[in-house]
Amino acid sequence: MSESQPPEPQPLPLLHRTVRPEWIDYNGHMSEAFYVLVFGYATDAMMIETGLHAGYRESTGCSLYTVEAHIRYLDDVAEGAHLAVRTRILGADAKKARFTHELYVVEDAEAQIAPDATPVATTELLAIHVDQNAGRATPFPDTIREHLTGLAQEAPEWAGRSIVEVPKAR
Repeated sequence: MSESQPPEPQPLPLLHRTVRPEWIDYNGHMSEAFYVLVFGYATDAMMIETGLHAGYRESTGCSLYTVEAHIRYLDDVAEGAHLAVRTRILGADAKKARFTHELYVVEDAEAQIAPDATPVATTELLAIHVDQNAGRATPFPDTIREHLTGLAQEAPEWAGRSIVEVPKAR
């Protein structure tokens, strides 16, 4: 790496969970609500890693609020499956952060994601930094915004897409 190129951002740690019996729906696989739950846990972990942890929220009255999410359900997940979530920060500005989570089934409860693995679900999120006492968006502290932008990675090819239009019934 030359001195003129910035260092590659270090990825956030993976989040691991195991699919619980109560997460299984009437079709015999993980219900859509629990994909959202696991992605929510991944957002919480990202917040901790970037300084938006419980202590920050308690001392400032500020937090992240998700204002938009797009989930893709790509494959069924069975009871007992070990899950790993990769989180990528795509960008941040004064008051907003954009990030993705990719959900994978892995070998065991602490396994890394294989280089050739295919996600079973993805989500792209837009969050706003909110002053809960004022009830409105507020700028991130410089240190947190810089941390978020320092973690920013290229967007995966699927990010930034919307739901496909379906013709109206006639």
